Amino acid sequence: MKICIFSANYLPNTGGVERYTYYTARELINRGHSVTLVTSNVFNLPTHEIKDGLEIYRYDCYNLLNGRYPVLKYNKSQKSIDSQLIKNNYDLVVVNTRFYIHSLHAVKLAYKNGIKCICIEHGTTHLTVNNKLFDTLGAGFEHLITVIDKRYCKDYYGVSKAACEWSAHFGIKSKGVLYNAVDVDEIETMLQNPVISYRKELGIDENACIITYTGRLIPEKGLIQLVNAFSKLTYPNKALIIAGDGPLYEQIKNSDANGIYLLGKIDFEHIVSLLKETDIFCLPSRSEGFSTSVLEAVATKCYVITTKTGGTKELISGDEYGMLLDNNDTERVYEALKNAVDNPQMRKNVYENAYQKLLDNFTWKKTVDKIEQL
Repeated sequence: MKICIFSANYLPNTGGVERYTYYTARELINRGHSVTLVTSNVFNLPTHEIKDGLEIYRYDCYNLLNGRYPVLKYNKSQKSIDSQLIKNNYDLVVVNTRFYIHSLHAVKLAYKNGIKCICIEHGTTHLTVNNKLFDTLGAGFEHLITVIDKRYCKDYYGVSKAACEWSAHFGIKSKGVLYNAVDVDEIETMLQNPVISYRKELGIDENACIITYTGRLIPEKGLIQLVNAFSKLTYPNKALIIAGDGPLYEQIKNSDANGIYLLGKIDFEHIVSLLKETDIFCLPSRSEGFSTSVLEAVATKCYVITTKTGGTKELISGDEYGMLLDNNDTERVYEALKNAVDNPQMRKNVYENAYQKLLDNFTWKKTVDKIEQL
């Protein structure tokens, strides 16, 4: 088949949507399908290139919200790209996320050229910039653009059941779940050949309990609550390692808490090496679609503490798979961390259960099987 994937953001940006796009495209290519990706030129990369068998087109864009919300520029380059896409006669157009101008352009292009189109929901809440006025305006804009989307695309899916439930907020009845997932074989290879030992690099005692967070350093991820909860732990042999970048970096760096290590943004191989040495992975987020970070933590056999948000609760569905928090209050995060640190054998039993559940349900092979069936 010939498949065209539209994703407003893509690598080298490293969010969950970007990784979902990368891995679904790679798995489809490995199965012999021809795949084209259309994204935004946030990083001033070539307008057109072929990379590892994936043909990539990049629209010129305005980089709003530091690239979090690229807005398509309607110009000569865009028209040239569209002209080429139309000539390719795709069997399927896949649109990742619904609320970008990029996505609206994609569904209209598919509709006008009679191409089957599906739109995949990745979120479970409105996009937030932590400003009440702008968040309210943004929510209104999202509802408006969704009304227009629905005129051109009738087939909606979600990366989790929770994402499908969120789509219902916009009057969308989803047709199924195309789960977010991980490449277990790739991760296993990296685990066998770690690129670094962070215990040695950071001088952390080999018996210390390592608690880890990976992802963007933004308020909605509950990072301040995590730092405060970690500071309350009275154990002398503990470490909190935070990998990622974002607006909270300096605030956390300047905190007076002991045992916190900020790595900044690191690549996937280094993330896997970090998770290999991690005892407890904690993501006390206010909202998630289906956290890629949690999937990666389970794939590397970490004990997971997270909140009941988005699709994460479909993997961490009970105490036998990890710890689900009703909220991310500092005291609740502290209690969960303390319980996990105190019970190493419990952690081992639980992460083995979660790992098996991941193998059964959340791999790219299973997700792409469903995409092929469409």
